[in-house]
Amino acid sequence: MITEQTLKTVFPQCTDPAGWAAALSPALDKFEINTRDRICSFLAQTGHESGQFNTLTEGLFYRTAARLMAVWPKRFPTEASALPYVANEKKLASFVYANRLGNGNEASGDGFQFRGRGIIQITGRANYVAAGAALGLDLINNPDLLLQKPNAALSAAWFWNTRGLNALADDKTDDNDLEDFTEITKRINGGTVGLKERFALYQQLQQTLPA
Repeated sequence: MITEQTLKTVFPQCTDPAGWAAALSPALDKFEINTRDRICSFLAQTGHESGQFNTLTEGLFYRTAARLMAVWPKRFPTEASALPYVANEKKLASFVYANRLGNGNEASGDGFQFRGRGIIQITGRANYVAAGAALGLDLINNPDLLLQKPNAALSAAWFWNTRGLNALADDKTDDNDLEDFTEITKRINGGTVGLKERFALYQQLQQTLPA
């Protein structure tokens, strides 16, 4: 059901719709994202997360202390605490992701090594280990494998499957698509950032994909 034309229509800024259509189709088939509702939900979420399938690495370059304080208020309560991390992705990632998600301490550099990659940003050593084991990829020694389209698609479909998101995409018990879609967003994003835009993509995909 995923075609180059569908991606062109819904994600007009996607720079390689043909390549992504070729990568996504086998990944979705492997993890049973194989109904119209599942596919629409998956593409809406991953398309939003990846900037229309153009951005495969988490952006951690912040130009001002004020922006760092706004995004990470608990980590950077003051301008003085934020200033050392301005315009320094490696230092920032190593700090904010230290001792989380299976990562070591700040000095280990795990936070940067295992920062978000792919179209659902796989983040943290523990998730890289799990995804690598499931997909037969050495993501610990070669985390940039997730920047390759087939692996980015597979890792996203794996994440989707392991978080039970097919069931949420299918859930019609109360016929409230937005409620289910909000829960999908929370399981992917940790919150509801961009929910309005994500749901608009879902609705557009519902109109674009054949019934």
